[in-house]
Amino acid sequence: MKLIKHISVLFFILFTSVTLAQVKFEAKVSKNKLGINERLRIDFEMNQDGDNFVPPSFANFDVVGGPNTSVSNYSRNGKRSFSKTYSYFLSPKKRGTFTIKQATIEIDGETYKTFPIKVTVTEAVNAPNGNGEASDVAADKIHLVAEVSNANPYLNEAITVVYKLYVSPDIGVSSNWREKEIPRYNDFWSQNIEIKGLNILEGTYKGDKYRYVVLRKTVLYPQKTGALKIDPLVMDITAEVPTNRVNIFGQRLPVKVPKVVTAGSRTINVKPLPEKGRPSDFKGAVGNFSFQVTTSKTELKASESLQAKIEVKGRGNLKLFELPKLTVPSSLEVYEPEHQENVRTNLSGMQGGISDTYTLVPQYRGKYPLPSISFSYFNPQTETYNRITSDEIIIDVLDGPMAANTNADNAVANASKQPVTPNTNTFAFIKTKANWEPVNSEPFFKSTGFWALLLLPFLAIPLAIVVRRKQDARQADVVGNRIRKADRLAKKYLTDAKKAMGQKETFYLALEKALHNYLKAKLHIETSDFNKEKIENLLKERHVETAVVSDFIAILESCELARYTPITQVTMQNDYDKAAKTISLIDKQLK
Repeated sequence: MKLIKHISVLFFILFTSVTLAQVKFEAKVSKNKLGINERLRIDFEMNQDGDNFVPPSFANFDVVGGPNTSVSNYSRNGKRSFSKTYSYFLSPKKRGTFTIKQATIEIDGETYKTFPIKVTVTEAVNAPNGNGEASDVAADKIHLVAEVSNANPYLNEAITVVYKLYVSPDIGVSSNWREKEIPRYNDFWSQNIEIKGLNILEGTYKGDKYRYVVLRKTVLYPQKTGALKIDPLVMDITAEVPTNRVNIFGQRLPVKVPKVVTAGSRTINVKPLPEKGRPSDFKGAVGNFSFQVTTSKTELKASESLQAKIEVKGRGNLKLFELPKLTVPSSLEVYEPEHQENVRTNLSGMQGGISDTYTLVPQYRGKYPLPSISFSYFNPQTETYNRITSDEIIIDVLDGPMAANTNADNAVANASKQPVTPNTNTFAFIKTKANWEPVNSEPFFKSTGFWALLLLPFLAIPLAIVVRRKQDARQADVVGNRIRKADRLAKKYLTDAKKAMGQKETFYLALEKALHNYLKAKLHIETSDFNKEKIENLLKERHVETAVVSDFIAILESCELARYTPITQVTMQNDYDKAAKTISLIDKQLK
């Protein structure tokens, strides 16, 4: 009897296994490693028809195509074969390793799930994949180019990078393009040049006629020597490629093809400044400059003030070096200089002037020389060092006391000629008798003040007990304390951003700086290590919720993008509120 029971159980298990083996539902990807400018195809295949198909969220990807459904149902030699596939085309949002979660479907009343798939997204590749003939046409007709003015500059010499999108006259590009990955200029001082409107121009690319628009203009000043890499600009665009189909008017109908284009990375070989002929007073100025030292007046009275101005004008790295210091005689009182900058930046680099203005106040009469000052700079055009020296300036103080060390003998002689009046009552100013009177003649003992001070400690005891209990209750409220602390931190770091509300560039710079300073304080990371991937990993390691981390990264990306796109006051307020809320949430969840 037991043998029959065991055989029955064995047959049931085998039958169940065979039945389950008949249902097949799996996910397949075109590749597990791709560049950020490539497309990923994912297919969800099943060998039996089902209902209620639910795809994964594709959180780190944009769906640029799909779902496309294909069904295959045929019989061969009396054996029926069925296959159904849901296909999606995905475009990665950023670099990193991501997991595409499970898809689900119901087949014969049972729910089936696919296995999660890990996909690694790397930096842009030189030959991105395509998705059909139209995509291949778009790849041949659309080019994103980074034009560098000088690939071999000197240290601190200005270069420009201009990003142009070339499009063949045969195809079109819709206006819903976006920058997918913005270049990072590590080891460069950078300044973006604002572009007002995208004007369509005509030009040539590799000898063929093209239309193009200028997307970005950036001025760079290298701060290190050697080979410095500029990350590529990656863009998501939609190309309109003509097909062989025509409408009723005989016009060819276009097909829209999503496309990722990249300008490719560029390497700048920065030359060090020559050691030969370098002046001892060289402070790092590179360009072509003029130099002068002026004073507001050269004749004045003692205790009056004058201003001495050290000024450099010209074209070069004006914001990246220090002005020489003013040296004055000890008899002139000198105050900290007021630094002023009148610098504008265009494609040729920084130009204008910077100055330090000192306020001087003479104490004594006489003539005081302001020694000459020299200023040195390197001119990359002539590849030579130049030095400019100012003239000595004499400050003539016409009226005031003479310095003690220069006229001591005359002072003694004049004093001996003054009449002397003897004073026999030398100590007359010292009183020998007191005439004090009591301020209050009433005794303090048993007065109203006496009883009040006596009873006040006893009355304060109940009040102290109540206050202490409230303090203990407040300290025991861990959640409430964390919320209050988080709100204080959010207000502390976002104060400057709130003051700059309405000024787009200033606001987003302050907002980004606030986010950086907050994370540096909380996570103890340096600015040189600061990148989105590291932030995301560190916050997740500290058990911060994924949604909050995504919001924080999104705010950082908004700060980067908002400097180059039109922004309204309402959008700034929304970004500010979102940043304050996200900082507060992170501070509550950090462990």
